[in-house]
Order: sequence, then C-alpha cells, then structure tokens
Amino acid sequence: MEDKLKAFERLLTIMDELREKCPWDKKQTFDSIRPNTIEETYELCGAIMKKDMNDVKKELGDVLLHIVFYSKMASEKEEFDIADVCNTLCDKLIFRHPHIYGTGEAKTAGQVEQTWEQIKQKEKDGNKTVLSGVPDALPALIKAYRVQDKARNVGFDWDKKEQVWDKVQEEYNELKAEINNMDADKMEDEFGDLMFSMINAARLYKINPENALERTNRKFIRRFNYLEQKTLKQGKDLKEMSLEEMDKYWNEAKQLEREGKLK
Repeated sequence: MEDKLKAFERLLTIMDELREKCPWDKKQTFDSIRPNTIEETYELCGAIMKKDMNDVKKELGDVLLHIVFYSKMASEKEEFDIADVCNTLCDKLIFRHPHIYGTGEAKTAGQVEQTWEQIKQKEKDGNKTVLSGVPDALPALIKAYRVQDKARNVGFDWDKKEQVWDKVQEEYNELKAEINNMDADKMEDEFGDLMFSMINAARLYKINPENALERTNRKFIRRFNYLEQKTLKQGKDLKEMSLEEMDKYWNEAKQLEREGKLK
C-alpha cells in the first residue's frame, strides 16, 4: 500500500510541476483537453479489446493523467481537488453497496443488479425519472443498451427472453415495407427500431452489443486486409478484381481464421 501511495503522490507532484512550468500544460482548460479525454478513453477500450495488458497499463495511465489534470485545474479555482474526487467516489461506492457496508443483503451478482438502479435514483436528487441518468452524449448503441437496462430494473421487460424475437421480426417486416415504399425518412426510422430491438435481444441473452459489433469490425478488417494483400502480391488493384476473385480470397481468410492462422 505504501508503494501505491508513493506512486500516486509522485504523479500529483509531477502534475503540479507541469502546471507551473510547462507552457502547454499551463494554458490548458477543461474544454481544451476534453477531446483528448474522449480519445484516451477509446484508446483504452481498444487495448482492452486486444487483450494487450502492457497497452492497457499505458492507456490506464493516460486516463488517470486526465483525472489528475482536471482535479488540478479545479483546485486552482478552489472548486475541488483530487482528494474531493476520491472521497466522493468512496462515498458513492459505500452507498451503492449496502450489502457490504450496511444492512442490505445480496448473495449473487443478479441480486446486486436488481437494486442498483433504485440505489442510484436515491443518491441523485436531480434525476427524478428512470431514464434521466443516461447521458445524452453517449454513443447511440451504448445509450440504447443503457435505457433498456434501466427500464428493465423497474419491470418494463418481457416475461420470457424468447419473446423478443417476435419484436425483432415485427420491426424487420416494417422496415421491409418502408424500403418497398422508398420513403427515406421512414426507412431510417424503421431501421433504428430494428437495431433497437436487436440490442434488446443482445441484452436479454447477455451479449454486449458494443463488443459484439467491434469483434465483427475487427473480423471484417482482418479478412479485407488479407484480400488486399493477396491482390497487391499479384500486382493488381482491388478495383481491377472481380467480385468472384475477391470472394475467393475472402473465403481463404475465413478458413485461415478457423485454423487459427489469421489473427
């Protein structure tokens, strides 16, 4: 523990020095580093997806730097400091875990989840509605998952998870109908409904839709890169390839994946 505290104290000291002496660090504001914070968060998520622990360690450090940076700037205006941030977090964790720090009882993760949203509602006086705690700035896919999960916590959900497929089919049929009508606005609306219902299905079957889609993104990139490399080795341009030729290399990539030879 002592080593951990020393390391954190070292970081705070360096932050103080940078804020005092470095021309770039001195001029930064909450607004100026906010875009970098978003970028660092995504880089951390990317490292986690790759399961590269050295990279995860590095990216966690970058995110931690931003937390310390914001806290330092706030302390200069006597609004709050890093101790306030830590203590606020500790208070929140204690409040949200009454089965550890109070008289509550929960023996399984599922039991904890059942009361989690209710507890969060109690601590946020400004959030009077079930969905008001979902940040507006969340990416649409993650936001859909969060609003569905919050609705579930107050009982707004199917009795049986298998029932979601009827909804998926219904939305699919409605989308097809609007595609036939070629109404662009309604097509977009129904496409969104279909995606929302698929995210609902993912939630019910305990599939993280963000992770699932990212796995498919990476799979597509891996296979397409293989296709492109094969094409370049032949001295050709992709635009010169027929779809049949492309499919040949695409299927080769899929087979190599199955054999664990393409990663």
